[in-house]
Amino acid sequence: MSHDLQLLRRVPLFAELPDEDLHGIAERMTPRRLAAGETLFVRGEPGSALYVVARGTVRVLLPSARPGSKPVVLEQLEAGEFVGEMALIDSAPRMASVDSTGGAELLELTRDNFMRQLDGSPRVGIAMLAIMSKRLRVAADLLGSTASRDINKEADAQLTWSQRLADRVAEWNGSWSFLILLFVGTGIWAAINAIPALQFDPYPYQFFNFFLAFLVAVQGPLLMMSQNRQTKKERLHADADFAVNLKNETGIHRILFEIAELRDELASLRNARAGSATQAVNAEAPRIGESEKA
Repeated sequence: MSHDLQLLRRVPLFAELPDEDLHGIAERMTPRRLAAGETLFVRGEPGSALYVVARGTVRVLLPSARPGSKPVVLEQLEAGEFVGEMALIDSAPRMASVDSTGGAELLELTRDNFMRQLDGSPRVGIAMLAIMSKRLRVAADLLGSTASRDINKEADAQLTWSQRLADRVAEWNGSWSFLILLFVGTGIWAAINAIPALQFDPYPYQFFNFFLAFLVAVQGPLLMMSQNRQTKKERLHADADFAVNLKNETGIHRILFEIAELRDELASLRNARAGSATQAVNAEAPRIGESEKA
């Protein structure tokens, strides 16, 4: 029980509930084990329970409308995350399928047990409405807004002066102008100190070595800061690409699903017309026979 309470405390749906309500929910949940490759539920079947991932991972996916093609994976849930919360409110068909590729242990909360807990503690319902509202807003933003973004423009607009300096230093250090300047400066320094009357740093050029060491010491952190920022920008690019691909795949899947439904409706309509035509022919056959006899 204590392990279940710690797990439920990590679930956003129950994180803000007092211990009394959390104990009540934990007592009403039952363990459920999924084997590797087993499906928890499929899209379209009536929903009746919420599931919390205790161990392992599960996938939330849209099954493909074409036989043999891969499903669209919407999300991968790990320990402490949940799925199927809409089923606690109504028994509408599931909007997606859930399975596990490597096996998982879940905690199941049925609608009946949730309603019993809700009768004694309305705070559970308020917490659920808050989480559901947040998820609906995220879904509305994904479907109603443009997923493509100009990551470079967004990142550059948030740069501080120190980050701009690090980028300029990194850009200049990787250019031919810096390399040529370094060669020319080294040659001039050596040439001047080769003239006895102008010498200020004779061979082995200690001051020049100190300058180069100081230059390297300053450049190193600046280059690392710029590199770390570029790494973060690449991650933002990857996140944006994932959002675009997910939206496109979801839209394509929806179109294919609607086309399949349209084909089924057309086939049903054709069968109905063919049946009506057959009935009409069968009805006319006796009349034609009677007229021929007459």
